[in-house]
Amino acid sequence: LIPRGDTVIEADDEVFFLAARRDIRAVMSELRRIERGFRRVVIAGGGNIGERLAEHLEHSHQVKIIEHSLERCTTLSERLDRTVVLHGSATSKRLLEEENIEDCDIFCALTNDDEVNIMSSLLAKRLGAKKVLTLINNAAYVDLVQGGEIDIAISPQQATIGSLLTHVRRGDIVNVHSLRRGAAEAIEAIAHGDKHSSKVVGRTVREIGLPEGTTIGAIVRGKDVIIAHGDVTVESGDHVILFVIDKRRIRDVERMFQVGLTFF
Repeated sequence: LIPRGDTVIEADDEVFFLAARRDIRAVMSELRRIERGFRRVVIAGGGNIGERLAEHLEHSHQVKIIEHSLERCTTLSERLDRTVVLHGSATSKRLLEEENIEDCDIFCALTNDDEVNIMSSLLAKRLGAKKVLTLINNAAYVDLVQGGEIDIAISPQQATIGSLLTHVRRGDIVNVHSLRRGAAEAIEAIAHGDKHSSKVVGRTVREIGLPEGTTIGAIVRGKDVIIAHGDVTVESGDHVILFVIDKRRIRDVERMFQVGLTFF
């Protein structure tokens, strides 16, 4: 759905919104009860992803890693400064209870086994973890588990698809995010040229002939984020954020951001 002024948001709707970074928490507080910041993080899986996450968080959060390989535990304890490294299984109820999982703000299941990730997340949530994040390699499982007891399900495959689409899209497309496992796309495109060589530069949002099922959400100009009202004029160098819900129109969107020969 492309929201209009009379669109009513219903319970359990999945809402995609654009906002300047400084306004994110204010927007979130309108959509759901605002959460306090996370401090205690438990990571299941000490592989490359788990290690990198711990390395990034350990100086600002209280981090624990659960890893089943004793050899890997030794390596992690040598590489990480403040992270507590625990040898054991993330699906062990006894271990989670001993580590006071009920005090955990977020439990991140990041092993390379989908079954372990799902089961450990469900167990952690049942034992009192406030939020669980689960890495799921099989993209078909994501919709099955997210939104129930598992709060956030991440598919590396979908993240990779977004990166690949950036390179195969025509026009100056700098970012592509696949939404709802490919049902729609959010695209960041750079406007180039002038009013004579470009279909978007020098025109207001209202004047741009957007393909059906496409909407401009915002324009990023330097450090400013401009919500795309109808009277906003697109300038050369603007980063234009579009939502495309009809994927058959992707080529039309790409052509809009291709500069005519008169520009060169």
